[in-house]
Amino acid sequence: MSEPKPSAPGSSSESYAERRRSQRVVIAMPVIVRGKHGGKQFEEETTTVSVSANGCLVRLGATVVRAQEIAVVNPKTAEELPSIVTFVGLKDGNKTEVGVEFGEPSPLFWRIAFPPPDWDAAERKRPTGMRPPVKPAK
Repeated sequence: MSEPKPSAPGSSSESYAERRRSQRVVIAMPVIVRGKHGGKQFEEETTTVSVSANGCLVRLGATVVRAQEIAVVNPKTAEELPSIVTFVGLKDGNKTEVGVEFGEPSPLFWRIAFPPPDWDAAERKRPTGMRPPVKPAK
């Protein structure tokens, strides 16, 4: 289940982010990843780099390969979802960025509110010229 490649600059087709199935949120959330490598079970506590209704990006010390079946556990709820490794990045130190896709979309797994589909971070309101509140004189 690979994601589509980004459009070439200047192409008239919709952008990579517009084709995404669900919004990504960059957030560090604790997770436990369970799996098997070389016939040996592993369980690793880590944090997410980003999350979506369809999966997450994590940094793992354990060795995994694309298409490998793993499980992602939300330690706050003990909910466990069967998942597939969809991306294995370069190793940085003793950790590797790993893209994980849930067996089925599970937006409630993270217990966070995702932005609406038409949300654009570039258009969000930012405070302009705000000053801290003035303390009343004693």
